Amino acid sequence: MPELTTLGKAVGAGLAMVGALGPGIGIGLLVQGALQAIGRNPDASGNIQTNMILGIVFAEAVAIYCLVVALIILFVLQ
Repeated sequence: MPELTTLGKAVGAGLAMVGALGPGIGIGLLVQGALQAIGRNPDASGNIQTNMILGIVFAEAVAIYCLVVALIILFVLQ
């Protein structure tokens, strides 16, 4: 029976990490838009880069929450 518990924890942790797909796609789209904007208006690159980094930080926070939940499932839950 412990094997079934281990299997369930592994599946749960894997499903928790599915939530990291959204931020990964979002960060890619955000950087793409920023690079296009910088290409069109190089003088505004400082403001664009600042806002891009801020957006990446917020999107990456969601992926970190998914990782924390997955680690809790794997190591804390009995």
